[in-house]
Amino acid sequence: MKPKSSTESVAVMTQMILPSDANPLNAAFGGRILEWIDVCGGITAGRHCRHAVVTASMDDLHFHASIRVGWVVTLRSRVLAAFRSSMEVGVRVTAENPLTGEQHLTTTALLTFVALNSDGTRAEVPPLKLETEAERTAFEAPTPGVRPGSSERGR
Repeated sequence: MKPKSSTESVAVMTQMILPSDANPLNAAFGGRILEWIDVCGGITAGRHCRHAVVTASMDDLHFHASIRVGWVVTLRSRVLAAFRSSMEVGVRVTAENPLTGEQHLTTTALLTFVALNSDGTRAEVPPLKLETEAERTAFEAPTPGVRPGSSERGR
């Protein structure tokens, strides 16, 4: 298979935090942010392999700051690594106060998606074309939940 660049599958989503997305403190429910992270990451994984994908794991998740009702949320995802049938996808979530324009990082996540054929068997995914030093570093970084020397890592 021909390697694909991570820029070919980047996904960007924009949402606004509405009262129905928030807790009694007028901050976004963490579960709502997780839902959006999963959707955005799944779009990226599907674009990379052009197959149906399922979430295998959320390997790393950090809430850095709360998001207030009325703020605009932007999610950006990209493939960080591709293996035989799985892909690691990184998602960054930023929030913007629409009244001041102030923006800050609120959440980061690392997810693993598995590509599936129409019969439900695992599909092969294209290798990731590593074009920058930052992409090579991200690919080589140890993945939480994957043991050193695992057959998945480093392919």
